[in-house]
Amino acid sequence: MIYKFGFGFNTETRNMSKCKVSAYNYVAEPFHVDFCGRLFMGVLGNHLLNSAGFHATERGFGIARLNESNYTWVLSRLAIEMEEMPREYESFTVETWIENVYRLFTDRNFAITGKDGKIYGYARSIWAMINLDTRKPADLLTLHGGTIVDYIESEKPCPISKPGRIKVNEKQPCRTIDVQYSDIDINGHVNSIKYIEHIMDLFPKDWYAVKTVRRFEVAYVAESYSGDRLSFFKEQVGDEEYDIEVRKNVAEGQSVGEVVCRGKIIFRNK
Repeated sequence: MIYKFGFGFNTETRNMSKCKVSAYNYVAEPFHVDFCGRLFMGVLGNHLLNSAGFHATERGFGIARLNESNYTWVLSRLAIEMEEMPREYESFTVETWIENVYRLFTDRNFAITGKDGKIYGYARSIWAMINLDTRKPADLLTLHGGTIVDYIESEKPCPISKPGRIKVNEKQPCRTIDVQYSDIDINGHVNSIKYIEHIMDLFPKDWYAVKTVRRFEVAYVAESYSGDRLSFFKEQVGDEEYDIEVRKNVAEGQSVGEVVCRGKIIFRNK
């Protein structure tokens, strides 16, 4: 999924390399929590992506530079692992930093913390950068002199595993929906957080009364647009572990369709 953080550097932003980790404060508002009073996974995902955007902007490769640079970030994978979700009205902080930069990808991590050093959880993400004209990946190690490596913080721990590979063999969809107005973002395609919300909705309300998400993974493969029909294929691969594959425009009575997204949810008892 595409988040338009431009990419440009100057002397002032280079001096920020000494400050490689940033923290952003949030509150679990009443309209951001579920019927159990805990933050929705989709809202947490939004806060993570907003924090990534703030961090990038402060270091000179944010949205303010977009038109000048003609580049954009593409979110490839996201893994979130939570000890618990913030409760209604609780304040919490999202820290974010760049762990690694490769030629075509970069690893960005997050820590979600509360008062007195309480750890709610961690997240890992993988991003690529593409040229908006060619839609091809950019070489991060040469773009603007490879200055992005000045912001690497490899010593700060993120004690969860990286996103893994997900493969679903299920042939029958458990849910099919049409892409609606509220699914589409400013880029004209289904917003990445909407996939998270739709995947969470594959489990009934009563399930969430006794279960909570320990780990959530999502891998973005292709884009979907207004007029597309999304089919969700769910396969149980462990006691409380489910793999999900989202395919678009699957023909009636068939299972073949273009994969747009894959996900994994691991639950635990409350």
